[in-house]
Amino acid sequence: MVVVSLLLLGGLWSAVGASNLAVVTCGSVVKLLNTRHNVRLHSHDVRYGSGSGQQSVTGVTSVDDSNSYWRIRGKTATVCERGTPIKCGQPIRLTHVNTGRNLHSHHFTSPLSGNQEVSAFGEEGEGDYLDDWTVLCNGAYWVRDGEVRFKHSSTEVLLSVTGEQYGRPISGQKEVHGMAQPSQNNYWKAMEGIFMKPSELLKAEAHHAEL
Repeated sequence: MVVVSLLLLGGLWSAVGASNLAVVTCGSVVKLLNTRHNVRLHSHDVRYGSGSGQQSVTGVTSVDDSNSYWRIRGKTATVCERGTPIKCGQPIRLTHVNTGRNLHSHHFTSPLSGNQEVSAFGEEGEGDYLDDWTVLCNGAYWVRDGEVRFKHSSTEVLLSVTGEQYGRPISGQKEVHGMAQPSQNNYWKAMEGIFMKPSELLKAEAHHAEL
């Protein structure tokens, strides 16, 4: 009986450890897939020809494009320690790795769908409070195999794709924009990237809670 109990306890600890390793953490560099339209969140040093004139944000089908990597950081004017798990309901910034600009939105109209424009803004990772997005998900933390929504913290639109496609010079790329209403168009999932492991402190707290 004692042996069985120890084996069960050991399995519980293993399960907790595996769960912690599956969370998305600050400092991770990831690609984000829109699960409805099967495109990855992307940016590049191409500016909108209308609206804000800021750096464009699109969705691409390519899996290998290096312009689809985003670093997960704390909200504006805060530091989120590397390896800290992202909580559901937590505001974050997504910084485009190749250009150093943050995912951003504001009251400009998007060029194709007429929804709210989403752009990339700032220099070397520093922009303003309109770079903050709240992670909406089920449970305590953003987990790697789960779908999430990103709600713009200031204007409350949801990061979305509805299928509109650009022509030249970015032919074939899809418009990314903000929508007021939740739908299947605003679900995202963490895909390829470098995921920072959760801190040892979090693992210890989880084990203690389970015991």
